Amino acid sequence: MGDFTFNHFNYNVLDLERSLAFYKEALGLEPVEINDQPDFTIEYLGDGKSDFRLELTYLKDRSEPYDLGEQEYHLAFQTADIAAAHAAHEKMGCICFENKAMGIYFLEDPDGYWIEIIPDRSKPQTWPE
Repeated sequence: MGDFTFNHFNYNVLDLERSLAFYKEALGLEPVEINDQPDFTIEYLGDGKSDFRLELTYLKDRSEPYDLGEQEYHLAFQTADIAAAHAAHEKMGCICFENKAMGIYFLEDPDGYWIEIIPDRSKPQTWPE
């Protein structure tokens, strides 16, 4: 049973256009596939480098925010330049938690989902001032 590979991860979103704009600006993700149905739209985003995709599901009749529980899960992205990424995310105002001792930080998307930003530890990194 070793023939499994990662394919995608799903977040349900309340405002698809707002989420698409956030993921493009914050992480450079671009739409790679869309499934538009009468009751819902599923939009897959990719980074242009890997096959992994983020699935954004928009239920067209939903108006209340999603209950995210205790937020004990997250998606993680690796960056070659943690200082530049941190500066850009700080400017966007979307950093919600930093752990300088570990050299990581988290973003919060428009629906409250957390995204971890980790440095590419194979390259020299400087933590932001």
